[in-house]
Amino acid sequence: MAETRTIAVAGKGGTGKTTISGLIIRAMLSRGASPILAVDADPNANLGEVLGVQAPASVGGLREKAFMGAREIPAGWDKQSWIEYKMHEALGEADGFDLLVMGRPEGPGCYCYANNLFREYIKTLAKEYAWVVMDNEGGLEHLSRHTTRDVDVMFIVTDPTVRGMRTVERITELIDELGIVVRERYVVINRVPRDVDVSALMEHTSVALAGVVPEDELLFEGDLEGQDLFQLSEDAVGLAAVRVLVEQYVVE
Repeated sequence: MAETRTIAVAGKGGTGKTTISGLIIRAMLSRGASPILAVDADPNANLGEVLGVQAPASVGGLREKAFMGAREIPAGWDKQSWIEYKMHEALGEADGFDLLVMGRPEGPGCYCYANNLFREYIKTLAKEYAWVVMDNEGGLEHLSRHTTRDVDVMFIVTDPTVRGMRTVERITELIDELGIVVRERYVVINRVPRDVDVSALMEHTSVALAGVVPEDELLFEGDLEGQDLFQLSEDAVGLAAVRVLVEQYVVE
């Protein structure tokens, strides 16, 4: 198998980055890019809901069961073997992709052995997939702890505001401060009203613009009805915009 490529999506809460992550996965699958490991690295885990798949357990929950008092490991099992078994059990399986939910942040320093075991196994697990798509929280905690391999492409999602663009700049500065290897990084401006020119907003960030995702009534209605993104109509303008992003920056 060719080397795994990692696509990361970041941004402050409320910008729609989880929806963008889900649309990226749908667009990638439509272009034959699979298998994909979808990683929900936001403690407020919602990626499974937008993808219509549920993970049986989170990595954080497994770590606590193994090392933090519950002592669920059966007699005769070593911790590493139990982790490998449980990690595969924790995957939510779907057509063309699997979902891994990171869950709560890592525990205190005294559990560094446990944290290291899980991190190393996640890296091993990722190698079984052609693609990893990772929905991150604003602080990039899991990337800063090297939960997964270096990032090939990162999309930083923002709303169409000056404050949002300044947040993009802070996130890209954080990437450099933490020493995260991101080969390509781009800003995606989400929920842009029709006929609004965003060019003036780009004065507030050094990150190149990948594209604009317009306000989408079909996406909004689907959210109200609790639909997942695979139920979204092909006519949705948001899906069309994300497909262009995927064709230009992810899957040639």
